[in-house]
Amino acid sequence: SIARGVLGYLASNQATDFSAERDAEPGKILHEARSGEMANTGEMPFKRYYGSVDATPLFILLAGEYFERTRDQEFIAKIWPNIVEALRWIDRFGDLDGDGFVEYQRKTDRGFINQGWKDSVDSVFHADGAPAQGPIALCEVQGYVFAAKRHAAALAKSLELDPMAGQLEEQADSLRKKFEEKFWSENLGTYVLALDGEKRQCAVRASNSGHLLLAGIASQERAEKVAEMLCGPSFFSGWGIRTVAASEARFNPLSYHNGSIWPHDMSLIALGLANYGLTVRIDVMFQGLFDASKYFDSQRLPELFSGYSRTAGVGPVPYPHACAPQAWSAASPFAMLKAMLGLGFNVARKQITFHGPRLPTFLDSVQLRGLQLGAASADLTVSRSGADVQVIMDAKQGDIELVTLDCAH
Repeated sequence: SIARGVLGYLASNQATDFSAERDAEPGKILHEARSGEMANTGEMPFKRYYGSVDATPLFILLAGEYFERTRDQEFIAKIWPNIVEALRWIDRFGDLDGDGFVEYQRKTDRGFINQGWKDSVDSVFHADGAPAQGPIALCEVQGYVFAAKRHAAALAKSLELDPMAGQLEEQADSLRKKFEEKFWSENLGTYVLALDGEKRQCAVRASNSGHLLLAGIASQERAEKVAEMLCGPSFFSGWGIRTVAASEARFNPLSYHNGSIWPHDMSLIALGLANYGLTVRIDVMFQGLFDASKYFDSQRLPELFSGYSRTAGVGPVPYPHACAPQAWSAASPFAMLKAMLGLGFNVARKQITFHGPRLPTFLDSVQLRGLQLGAASADLTVSRSGADVQVIMDAKQGDIELVTLDCAH
């Protein structure tokens, strides 16, 4: 229901015209909306601001995830024109130089310099620390576009638009091939942070590469290398995964995006690890984040905290002015638990599935109450049983089945 509300709101606020001041173009999805005197008088451009390169593909991705979870074809048909316009934006306006990748560059000096989720002025840079000049193609944005086109293809099939579905699948496959060629660095052993305006690699080890696993664009072999890197000492502080490796030129554990730890960033990486059957690596991440939560008020995870290495008897250093509560962070433990449990849903077969379920070290059992699948629901208990995990259906309402699968990897 929350996802449906988000999709409806974003669809109704999708850009329909050009506005340089608001970084708006037809089909583009909203970055943020503000009210109040400064917004209403135009003192700042954020009453409706569209300076976000990733919101548009993520809108399509969310629509695909929503449909997989609900099979709500009536709602998808309602927002389908918005999905089509978002796809058009990706191809027409998102690809600024026609190279097949989606880039960003602000239209006026009032807009955001960097327009990915790491939108600090210094968050995209080269190995020597020099800021990247645009248009900038972020690695994770290409992953989001890949996933968006795969999801859009599935939605098109559900609407019996098979020719369009085929075109979208071909586009996604082409993007994957081109991405692997241009964004992988043998020297780094991972995907680079971005390509700058001259198509030079920003050869920086950053957590952005973990989002590629969420999108599914990485090969299995390279996904495993990314996972090993992110869980290594240069990234993992003992509390969580830093936004950039400690070895990078601009690393600063107290920066906003260049060395701090963001719970939501970790949760998306965890979901990506689960996609590749690498759930064993999530345990250490989850344990670190759980331990860190004990040092925050009410165990409430903040927006971010510092990336200093963990020291015995000392808690994580807070980031000044971090939002708490914050929606991304509040959702993070649920996403990480879903990833470890391998929790999935098959609406057509009326099945709740657990693919290679694991429990984090700090948790011996978890109860899931009122887990919905269509009109049916179930109460489940997941508990540790020696070296294994067992899932039991305690109660159910309606036609619903529990299926536990061994991990394929």
